[in-house]
Amino acid sequence: MAQNLANSSGEGTSRFGGLGGAIEPSFPNALPHFLALAVFPLVINAAVRGGWWLALPLAFYGVASLFDTKLGTDERNLDPERTLESGLFWYVLAVWMWAVLWPVTLVFSLWQMLVAGHLAAWEIALMAVVLAMVAQSVFIAGHEMIHRHSAWERRFGEFLLSSVSYPHYVTEHIYIHHALVGTPGDVGSAPKGQSFWHYFPREVASNLTGAWRVQRERLARRHLPVWHYSNPFWRYFTECAFWYGLIGWMGGAWAVAVYFALCFGVVFSMKISNYLQHYGLRRIRLPSGKFERVQPRHSWSAARKLDNWLFFNMQRHPDHHAVAGRRYPLMQHHGADRSPQLPEGYGKMFALALFPRRWFETMDPLVDEWRARFYPQIEDWSAYDSAAFATRPAAFEAIEEILGAAPRLGAWINCAPELLDQLEKKEFTDLALPAGFGPDAEFEALARQGLARVYWTHELGVAEMREEIAEIPVQGVREAVEIARTWSNGKAFQIALHTMRGNLTPIEAGRALSHIAEASIAAVLAEVEERFAGRAADGAVATVLLGDLASGEAAPGSHLDVRFVHAGGPPELLDSRCRAYLAALRELSRDNLVLAPNLRDREMGAVRSLAEFAGHHRGSGTAAELLELTRARCVFTSGDDALGERFEQARREALARGAARERLDAELREPHRDAPAPGLVSFETMRGGLREVERAARILQLDLAADASAAASLTATSVFRAADERGLIPSDAAGRLAEAATLWRSLRGIVRLVVEDAGAVNTAGPRVGAVVARACAMGTVDALTTAVCDTAARAALDIDALTP
Repeated sequence: MAQNLANSSGEGTSRFGGLGGAIEPSFPNALPHFLALAVFPLVINAAVRGGWWLALPLAFYGVASLFDTKLGTDERNLDPERTLESGLFWYVLAVWMWAVLWPVTLVFSLWQMLVAGHLAAWEIALMAVVLAMVAQSVFIAGHEMIHRHSAWERRFGEFLLSSVSYPHYVTEHIYIHHALVGTPGDVGSAPKGQSFWHYFPREVASNLTGAWRVQRERLARRHLPVWHYSNPFWRYFTECAFWYGLIGWMGGAWAVAVYFALCFGVVFSMKISNYLQHYGLRRIRLPSGKFERVQPRHSWSAARKLDNWLFFNMQRHPDHHAVAGRRYPLMQHHGADRSPQLPEGYGKMFALALFPRRWFETMDPLVDEWRARFYPQIEDWSAYDSAAFATRPAAFEAIEEILGAAPRLGAWINCAPELLDQLEKKEFTDLALPAGFGPDAEFEALARQGLARVYWTHELGVAEMREEIAEIPVQGVREAVEIARTWSNGKAFQIALHTMRGNLTPIEAGRALSHIAEASIAAVLAEVEERFAGRAADGAVATVLLGDLASGEAAPGSHLDVRFVHAGGPPELLDSRCRAYLAALRELSRDNLVLAPNLRDREMGAVRSLAEFAGHHRGSGTAAELLELTRARCVFTSGDDALGERFEQARREALARGAARERLDAELREPHRDAPAPGLVSFETMRGGLREVERAARILQLDLAADASAAASLTATSVFRAADERGLIPSDAAGRLAEAATLWRSLRGIVRLVVEDAGAVNTAGPRVGAVVARACAMGTVDALTTAVCDTAARAALDIDALTP
């Protein structure tokens, strides 16, 4: 790829003559460009007479649109190497005359509209539309002049742009658009898939803030303050103040509002032009980290004869970027072999851009053709099209890796590109050792795995994580939630990337994600508890997690299932405390990569006293409630640390002697009917799959409940091993079931990380399949599929023997 780009980097503008032959600079050849001036007498006449005369300037553009197609194209070029500046006088005169006539016509028309008093309201409104249509060329003439070397031309172009409230375009266009065109740094270069309606507000805002940033940086290099008199924003402000002051003097506040609307319409039209000129075209990032040089292929071209006459060769935009200093008559037309061609002239493309569905249907296939033609070596453009690349272009390699190997992780960084900043943190870089540090690739991979596993599974536990969060100053519960969520998402992203790269297994990642969830939950609840400071005598509360978070098997988007148990103190106050806990946890689970709010569980956040909890399960507890307790763990206590231990005793007692124990055992032993055929897609629900293995583990867990040490086993793997040690099942069956539980949890963890559901593994591409297979200790997806079927078959036989 680098060689291809190096070979293409010498491509310049098309040679003199182009596809349509050569022309010489002369008055007859320049005369068509004076056609743009014909609208001014029509506008002045309409402003003086009103009535039906207003239709003439509108008809001017309507007729031009009709004749645009009939007059065809013009692909002839002047020779820029042989043409002297003096030979361009008549061409340049057309622009100068337009630049002079526009302010005169604008002021005269506004006087007729606002001061003379002979026009009706509808005539004034229609006259404003006429001025807005003519003013579309302000940016074309102004743009032509701000690129000139002479200061007077640049200043006159700036003054023209101020007449439509956009003088800062001078700074933005020269210093940002031309420097960064076709890259994420230029908001004006719309990426593929971005509609004009999404593009427009971002582009307008970026123009102003970007121009201000550029001038601030230029002054800082000269050790001058931003408010120094040489800051051109003083001129921009003065020029705009002149126009608004003039309009206000003529017609008052309502006239200023009308003028502002006119300027908005002109800017709106100009931004459509910007949008279509570079839509979907990207400069390629080179191995050096820089972007390739701007080429004609990075702008859309068109050759409609009448459009180029009226708008001073605006359609030859590719050559303008290739050689920005050329005057408009010297700009070259580039054929399809050097620049992509718009399917229609600018007039029709302007209208098309307003309808995103039709625009995408027309332009996206052309963008794909452009990519295949000019960059056949690039197969996957998703990184270039991503929102993450638009805001973090320096992280291109990581973005490309993530989007190709883990689409769900790619969705994370597109929604929150700031996650990529985690890759620059010392915590991550110390574990992601650079290539080439060891004797071979295998040694390097083992070293990275060892470092990541030691750090995330041994060095950084819940206590250490809570200390990290505690070091961040916060004020109030809302800020604590925001801090904990941001911290949690950053850590989860690091773990996800280590898992994608094979440095952590999904089992290890699940344990680390569970620690993150527990630490962030505890940090938030500790801040909530500050509201109840000094009320230790009012009782104690234990916060209990259920499900994957409790058993240390969290995956991205794990449901937050929580219950509260309290002891001592007034029930009303304890209920109030638990409601505050629940509200904070619900907020924590919003936009959280690890936690997802459990909106389906009516018992979410249920509050009981410890005595009520024990009595409920001795008497009227249901099988579903008892099943929840097979994976339940206290993660935070307030008021009395011993409450957590007392809850654990009550949990074991409920599992060993609860009223619903026999009913739950019977339900777990009931075989599931109509199981799907075994395979990668159905690994959770098939015979011998994740659901049945978990069911078998819970049956054994009921038998182990009386054993305090064995009852602490919450994962299916640990339950099977404990059952083996106590002789409840044969050792070989325990080993096979533990192996099945490990495979299913590994598969579930990696699938939830990279594609959300197993059905997408086979369709998401070979890189995704490779990541999933490696995470499950398999070489290929085919080998993994075979292992899934074989493991499920063995597990089904063992489960049948266990649950007669």
